[in-house]
Amino acid sequence: MKKFYFVLLFSSVLFMATKQVDPTEDNPFFKEYATPFEVPPFDKIDTTHYIPAFERGFAEQQAEIDAIINNADAPTFENTIMALENSGKLLRKVNLVFGAVSGANTTKALQNINRKISPLSTKHRDNINLNDKLFARIKTIYDNRLTSNLDAEQLRTVEKYYDDFIRSGANLNETDKQKLREMNQKMSALGVRFGDYQLEETNTNFVMVIDNIKDLEGLSKDDIEAAAITAKQMKMEGKWAFTLQKPSLLPFLQYAKNRELREKLYKGYYMRGNNNNKFDTKEIVAQIYNLRLERAKLMGYKTYAEFGISNNMAQTPENVYKFLNDIMTPTMEMAIKDRAEMQKI
Repeated sequence: MKKFYFVLLFSSVLFMATKQVDPTEDNPFFKEYATPFEVPPFDKIDTTHYIPAFERGFAEQQAEIDAIINNADAPTFENTIMALENSGKLLRKVNLVFGAVSGANTTKALQNINRKISPLSTKHRDNINLNDKLFARIKTIYDNRLTSNLDAEQLRTVEKYYDDFIRSGANLNETDKQKLREMNQKMSALGVRFGDYQLEETNTNFVMVIDNIKDLEGLSKDDIEAAAITAKQMKMEGKWAFTLQKPSLLPFLQYAKNRELREKLYKGYYMRGNNNNKFDTKEIVAQIYNLRLERAKLMGYKTYAEFGISNNMAQTPENVYKFLNDIMTPTMEMAIKDRAEMQKI
């Protein structure tokens, strides 16, 4: 009898050890949010959930794109434009949460995820925007838009999709498409580096320490207590520390009466990335500028400004300057009046 129980126990342990457990089964992104208004359950999402969700999101949307381009029916608004519009739901779901969390409360782990996902996201986006078969279907709908009984919203949607694909390089030859892919990958990597450096500058490279309570005049009790806590955390108890984080920065700039200290803190903020240290971003900015210029020229424009504004109301840089020059005189007159009123206060 004992032998039977031993064999049964051994078999159970062996079964549990060899059972295939899906590591993604508890991933909140793979379920409907059971929350009021479908707000993401941030308390249940951790860093291990993002990469599997991104990878599945890329795969799902690519499958949806493949279904669109392999549809044997003639291209229509419904089977192409709307199908494309509705694709990538999981990817949007993950992107919204990851962007919000990274922007508000990033960590080293989230930064590492961003470094991994950013080039994959760029590649995925290019695979869609530079897909010849997909663009051919969109172009067919665009060319026939005026005779397809589309309402005003549908017509604008078709025109917007067509324009976006053109601006993303869909009409380039294969050699230029490959150049564009390489540029986009470089800009993606540079964008991540720029963000990382800015974050380091914000979090670690500047702190304004005050040891004279008179220099805190104008600040609220809560702001002063917060600065004291920050100083204590930095092992400077009895002083007040102000950082470039917005909850610390903004109240001081708004309410502190010491003008010199306001200027010092503000300069610390706007000089981020321009301190000639290991987090200096001048070289990164120069590379991004050159890549944007190269990209604009590849698209047939003289400058990135010309490319960037060509689908906006002004349409050309010259129109922007004309608009600014036209409002310069009346704007200065009002600014002088406002200054005079503020100085009376």
